[in-house]
Amino acid sequence: MASIVKKTGNFFRNVIVEMKKVSWPTRKELVNYTTTVVLTVIFLTVFFVLIDLGISELLHLVTNE
Repeated sequence: MASIVKKTGNFFRNVIVEMKKVSWPTRKELVNYTTTVVLTVIFLTVFFVLIDLGISELLHLVTNE
């Protein structure tokens, strides 16, 4: 049991050491990255909605003839 506690403690100490090495983005970089992701998601959503509507309309025209 003591071995598990010791290993767990070592794990969390190592996590803290590694987190101090992380290069965190600046606020400006974070805003830019977030904006890029949101705009990309919006663009892809609109794109796939239009594709879906187009295919649905094609199927509607084909099946009603």
